[in-house]
Amino acid sequence: MKFGIKKKPIYINVIRDPIERLVSYYYFLRFGDDYRPGLRRRKQGDKKTFDECVAAGGTDCAPEKLWLQIPFFCGHSSECWNAGSRWALEQAKYNLINEYFLVGVTEELEDFIMLLEAALPRFFRGATELYRTGKKSHLRKTTEKKLPTKETIAKLQQSEMWKMENEFYDFALEQFQFIRAHAVREKDGELYILAQNFFYEKIYPKSN
Repeated sequence: MKFGIKKKPIYINVIRDPIERLVSYYYFLRFGDDYRPGLRRRKQGDKKTFDECVAAGGTDCAPEKLWLQIPFFCGHSSECWNAGSRWALEQAKYNLINEYFLVGVTEELEDFIMLLEAALPRFFRGATELYRTGKKSHLRKTTEKKLPTKETIAKLQQSEMWKMENEFYDFALEQFQFIRAHAVREKDGELYILAQNFFYEKIYPKSN
């Protein structure tokens, strides 16, 4: 028993395309979001665009800033924060498969919610309908975000940080799409679990 609980918690998460995440965070530090528009941000007043930052070799848009989702899934080892660590990448993949009930991607958020509702109706019943019909006030949007040019994207994609973070993102996307294709079916707007054992062992893992 750890942390005073007998059962293992159910871990879920959502990840994002690494460059889109970095661009959004860059502008968030300068202009905030639509949740608290009046709040002063740490980089407020800096009008430099993300493209200009990359062209000038700025620190806020450096390739090392892409190294975030891998160390989060990797764990607490100091090696997880060693940017470019192949061990950290493989550990992050291992944890995603073995420790997480479900990991979605922001580009397919509705399907992520649908899967959660189908697999864990006790906690997520009605979540899909709320997502479809609600005002989505819980989804924050970064203010004054400008999409990077193809040249900027190409420059970032030359870095090892992007290659590894993107490999992890593609891995997570592949796993999510596999689960969606093999574990559930949608009929008349409802999701039905096809493989009960698939999710059952995630919730109630075999004891060693």
